[in-house]
Amino acid sequence: MTRQQPTCRSCGAPLSTVFADLGLSPISNAFPRADTIATGEHVWPLKAMACDRCLLVQIEDIVGRDTHFNDDYAYFSSVSSSWLDHAKRYVDMAVDRFSLTAASHVVEVASNDGYLLRHFVARGIPSLGVDPAGNCAVAAKAWGVKTEVGFFGADMARHLAATYGKADLMVANNVLAHVPDLDDFVAGFAALLKTEGTITFEFPHLMQLVNGAQFDTIYHEHYSYLTEIALAPLFDRHGLVAYDVERIQTHGGSLRLFVGHKATGQRETPALRQLIDEERRAGLDDIATYWAFMASVQATKRAILSCLIPLKNAGATICGYGAPAKATTLLNYCGIGADFLDFTVDRSPEKQGRRIPGTGIEILPPEAISKYRPDYILILPWNLKDEIISQLAYVREWGCRFIVPIPEPTILD
Repeated sequence: MTRQQPTCRSCGAPLSTVFADLGLSPISNAFPRADTIATGEHVWPLKAMACDRCLLVQIEDIVGRDTHFNDDYAYFSSVSSSWLDHAKRYVDMAVDRFSLTAASHVVEVASNDGYLLRHFVARGIPSLGVDPAGNCAVAAKAWGVKTEVGFFGADMARHLAATYGKADLMVANNVLAHVPDLDDFVAGFAALLKTEGTITFEFPHLMQLVNGAQFDTIYHEHYSYLTEIALAPLFDRHGLVAYDVERIQTHGGSLRLFVGHKATGQRETPALRQLIDEERRAGLDDIATYWAFMASVQATKRAILSCLIPLKNAGATICGYGAPAKATTLLNYCGIGADFLDFTVDRSPEKQGRRIPGTGIEILPPEAISKYRPDYILILPWNLKDEIISQLAYVREWGCRFIVPIPEPTILD
């Protein structure tokens, strides 16, 4: 049977431009347990394509969303203290900027364990979370965050509007990239948002991915890699428009877009116009930019291996810190397994005792670092390197050093 040519999940155009081909990779958050790893792990092609028409970068929907987001989902937002601080700052900003009160209604899509909405609840502002992972919803409800379990889209939006009323503010942090059916997803926001309401979408910015060779942020759970240039026609089809933007440092460099109904006539801010100009100057409106990215990915892989191999040959012990989704891509693409990393550690009890997919690298509690006293620590969630280095200041007692792999491998004292 001839395989059909893939089409763009936003505009439907045929896809032919390869942005990054990372070979075969397991599911990023499917951390196997020790008693199941011997049976083998499934791997799938991990290839990102760029749409020649709308310039959306995307991977094919090879692995269904139920594989990623289910009752065994291992990512809990509350584990990261810096992310909790980020959420609290957001709530303070939103309450002030949008004059939210007990008469308002806030809805967060992909609300995870209630890490953000609990701050609205504490201030007496009615809030509703939506998340497909039942275990995360249980944790959120323990914080008093009302949560609907399911995948968000147009049908769910109509149900929520009829049940709870429309929203003054809708929050979508790091979820827009995780959606295989973008049109249905964005249609849901248009249906649930009040006429004068605002949606804030936070997502890693493709411009930062390109500039920093952040290929490890490409994985099966991330279906799309986003710019304002690519999102504008998608929003337009659903009567929405971005009117403002903030730059934020999360996930290696992200955007917070402020989006509303076009019918309100909301005017673009200078910050948004500046962003669009920067994207164009970076060549993100030119398909040739997307053709060229793979060379930088290959160069970064060679540099990482060139850093680690001499250390191992000299007898150094190296462990990892963290087991983020990006670690699955980085380690599998570079061929780094338990022969390089003795173990990694993670603060999440959900991950401890499991393995990083495809690598055999065991995930231990953070206390393992002081027990085994490695010579080097490879920081896998490199976007949190400052927080992690501060937490691990004690390792300097035995001369341990840190390795940051992206944008280029760097050894830090």
